[in-house]
Amino acid sequence: MSSRALRRAALVAAAASTTALVLAGCSGGGGDAAGSDEDITLSITTFGTFGYDDLYAEYEEEHPNITIDATNIDTGGNARTDAFTKIAAGSGLSDIVAIEEGWLGAIMEVSDQFADLRDYGIEDRKGDWVDWKYGQATDPEGRVIGYGTDIGPQGICYNAPAFAAAGLPTDRIEVAALLDGDWENYFEIGRQYQAATGKAWYDHSGFVWNAMVNQLPEGYYTADGELNVEGNAELQERFELLGAATEDGLSAAESAWDWNGGKSFVDGTFATFVCPGWMLGVVEGQVEAGGGDASTGWDFADVFPGGAANWGGAFLAVSETSKHKEAAAELADWLTQPEQQVKQSAAAGNFPSTLEAQETLAAEATPNEFFNGAPTGQILAQRAQGVVAQFKGPQDSVIQENVFGPALSALDRGETDTQGAWSQAQELLKELVD
Repeated sequence: MSSRALRRAALVAAAASTTALVLAGCSGGGGDAAGSDEDITLSITTFGTFGYDDLYAEYEEEHPNITIDATNIDTGGNARTDAFTKIAAGSGLSDIVAIEEGWLGAIMEVSDQFADLRDYGIEDRKGDWVDWKYGQATDPEGRVIGYGTDIGPQGICYNAPAFAAAGLPTDRIEVAALLDGDWENYFEIGRQYQAATGKAWYDHSGFVWNAMVNQLPEGYYTADGELNVEGNAELQERFELLGAATEDGLSAAESAWDWNGGKSFVDGTFATFVCPGWMLGVVEGQVEAGGGDASTGWDFADVFPGGAANWGGAFLAVSETSKHKEAAAELADWLTQPEQQVKQSAAAGNFPSTLEAQETLAAEATPNEFFNGAPTGQILAQRAQGVVAQFKGPQDSVIQENVFGPALSALDRGETDTQGAWSQAQELLKELVD
């Protein structure tokens, strides 16, 4: 691992946790024979809602010599901090590490810490995935370091009783027609909702901003890897559009990943929520944590302001420090096969990155009982049309969470206006990102 890569690992972890790291050397790992009877424990670290628990049990049943030691971290941001802390320390990575799209660019600067999956036959599966997914996991030297799990096409989750209280349509087809259009239309309907009910339209500005940025051909970085924030008129225009809506009371000023312990999803605090496929499981979990259930009335509409957009998606990588790289690669490969991706989607709402699994969900159109019977898989298949993931640079997630996150939180709380929030973000950019 080069000194430059070590410094980058420390920088990313420090920006995420504001804790300085002491760097140490990096150790190598061993291997094992595939299909051996040796008793092996494989560790895997995921985050958020992966929906893997039943799949782990199935794999262990089919492979009696394998024990899976699973760790799930609450959010992708905390998983990023965990991964880079261990990379910088030179030890502690699980055999299999889930990597989120938003910090994949940073991982690519230390990609030598993960096995080249071409050594384990991933090239034979290249055609399984949407082409850009496989390409994302390929580093500049041509090494492939991740099996693709899900992608994040987006629709709109909405609370039907809240819509009814404002005199808005509640049928998902009618809601899709109502919200069809650009972000200005979405915010205008939100103003109508807020005028009728006195309540917020969306949970907080940060998630809406992330969706707006991800929709652009280029976001915080250009396609060739150059920082793309300062002087970016398109970004500033979108920021001002969101800021005006927030100043008009459309944001509930919720804390990211909190939502008052889920109660805000139940008590009508806000009416709409930006929903990539993996967020469906988050919504269900939050509603249940807040004391609600399917009768709380959340639904899912085949629409997204401004058109197709991708937010998130992940990969399973095998660490070079693993003593069982071959067995770990076999497990990661199995977890990302189309059949398992369909099961993962049923468990957590994640939308598959493999073409066969996408086609299965589209054809089956299975009703999601929690979301008022919406065929969420089929809707996401529609929302995935035209989606191409945006290039993510090495500090993309730091910019989203640690640069724009605090500025938008201050705007939500009324501590600054839109221009002040933009200026705050530019100052944080200079402090945290080089």
